[in-house]
Amino acid sequence: MAAKTEVKIFGKWSLEGVEVKDEGLVAYINLKPVLVPKTGGRHAKKQFGKSELNIVERLMNHLFVPGHKGKKHKYTSGRCVGKTFTVAKIVDEAFEIIAKKTGKNPIEVLVRAIENAAPLEEVITYQKGGIFVREPVVTSPQRRVDLALRHIAQGTYQKCFNSKKKASEALAEEILGAYNRDANLSYAYSEKVRREKEAASSR
Repeated sequence: MAAKTEVKIFGKWSLEGVEVKDEGLVAYINLKPVLVPKTGGRHAKKQFGKSELNIVERLMNHLFVPGHKGKKHKYTSGRCVGKTFTVAKIVDEAFEIIAKKTGKNPIEVLVRAIENAAPLEEVITYQKGGIFVREPVVTSPQRRVDLALRHIAQGTYQKCFNSKKKASEALAEEILGAYNRDANLSYAYSEKVRREKEAASSR
């Protein structure tokens, strides 16, 4: 009987032994092994279907549309659309850089980075009578993962926008910055700190 072949991301990166340590995010960070992280929108019409996507695919989807940012859309998503192969190559090269620098499984580093960059609290604004009230609220687990991935993608784009830095290098730097809780290197982690400070000051 032939030995069972392990399925690895891009044929390189194993998910064996990688686990989510933040108990609140266990159901929302999918680590099911896939060879090619692309489902073609299979879960798009299902409520919370994105939680069934492998976390690497969710990162790739955010890199397609990192979002407009800055005054008058200084950073615009318009130029980011393209081939899945291009984004997959960026992520794969970033994982190679992370593995070389840390000597660890880059998917485990990505999961720790998401956990570190996922805000626990944020501020909502609503109108009460004639005034606007700002109130701190606990961020839902699904939104925590969404925000972490969104900010990683935005931080990556800002680092390589009008720069000689390659997208893969920028992504690796962003993930490593969040992994090490370095607000100077990671936009995602600095944004988490900002949101939580804002919530604390609104109490």
